[in-house]
Amino acid sequence: MRQIFGIVMLLAVTASVAFGQCSDVDKKALETFDRAWGDAGVNGDKAALMSIYADDYVGLPGMMGKAATIDGTMKTFERNKANPAMADKVTHDSYMISCTPNSATITHRNIVWTPGGTGGKPETFWTRSVHFLEKRGGKWQVVSNTGGGVMDDYMVLGYMEQDWNNAGLKRDKEWFEKNFATDYTSISSRNAALMNKNEDIADTMKGPGGDDWNELSEMGIRIDGNTAIVTGVNHVKGKDDKAVPYDLKVRFTDTWIKRDGHWQAWATQGTRMP
Repeated sequence: MRQIFGIVMLLAVTASVAFGQCSDVDKKALETFDRAWGDAGVNGDKAALMSIYADDYVGLPGMMGKAATIDGTMKTFERNKANPAMADKVTHDSYMISCTPNSATITHRNIVWTPGGTGGKPETFWTRSVHFLEKRGGKWQVVSNTGGGVMDDYMVLGYMEQDWNNAGLKRDKEWFEKNFATDYTSISSRNAALMNKNEDIADTMKGPGGDDWNELSEMGIRIDGNTAIVTGVNHVKGKDDKAVPYDLKVRFTDTWIKRDGHWQAWATQGTRMP
């Protein structure tokens, strides 16, 4: 398996250099703030939005100010309220946060489910947001915001590689069932066993033991039509079924295939590094 993509999320890396790292408690508080901001828009809470946006807020790339941005949000709320069956459903994940005591940058993925997609059929697509905040009068306010538009396939695959690793840590069977192709195969980096979809999922789910930490790096993505090859290094730590700790790196090659507009893992092979 996998990585965190070589596209390394736009402004997030620059932000970490510019702002430095903050504590996990700070990051959690900022994520909570960001989610409350999203909820305020969904619920049409204009008073909350007035407090969240700084008076000198400027949204990019349209250079929209505070009043115009809130007005647009309220219009979307009223439209969705009048016809809730056609409202998009948006969730946020994959947060990357950097901050100092008085400034912060928040980057996250948006998963958008829309009932009126291509040809009028429901579909899911992904976008990315970058928010810039400052602490004023003891409270965080948004001073600027930019969206990356719909992600291209390289970005989608980069995120999916990270999702794969996260699913392994959580033993999220539903994720594997959804995102492994029916004819998926894997070759184990531990014992060279060849497994199909059901066998691989069962192997991941069985316990005790398993990964409890991982980190992905050196990722490269190549796409040709509806097929993609992703290579990288997966550094994992955990305990085996006898509770013996392990710490190892695996160089992997993942093959993905796009079917019905969605990327699915088609094959994976890993080689343990010395």
